Amino acid sequence: MTPLNNQLRHRTAHCLALWFGAGLLRPAPGTWGALAALPPAALLAWFLGWPGLLVGTLLLTVLGFWASGLYIRDTGRHDPKEVVIDEVAGQWLALIPVATYWELYPAAFLFFRFFDIAKPWPASWADRDLPGSLGVMTDDLFAGGYSFIACLLLMLAIG
Repeated sequence: MTPLNNQLRHRTAHCLALWFGAGLLRPAPGTWGALAALPPAALLAWFLGWPGLLVGTLLLTVLGFWASGLYIRDTGRHDPKEVVIDEVAGQWLALIPVATYWELYPAAFLFFRFFDIAKPWPASWADRDLPGSLGVMTDDLFAGGYSFIACLLLMLAIG
């Protein structure tokens, strides 16, 4: 790989890991990352419905493992707070049940932030014990999964 291609690969990974700069916002970069996840998720859902958001979430998750792993290697830091692609993937997962119900996006956002901060087991285990990008991504995917279930229950409750 040429030095230019290698540099482009690293810059692309960093841009994705920081979700185009949302992770650099303070305070609470995770909250900014989850908020920055909403517009592209809404666009995906608008054009492709929940199946498109599901496929987008899967692709973003794969990219997230790659981008966060490269960022961690480049910076030498464990779970840098500015890496928010994990929040984006978790937030997109949470939004799948309410994909085309825009009025429920705030609830999905609040569910995700609650579970991301509270980290009920096994999210706490993943955050604490899994190395590198595996730990970075997995705890937020668990939070997204819990939020997915909460959004499904919300949908059932409101009919």
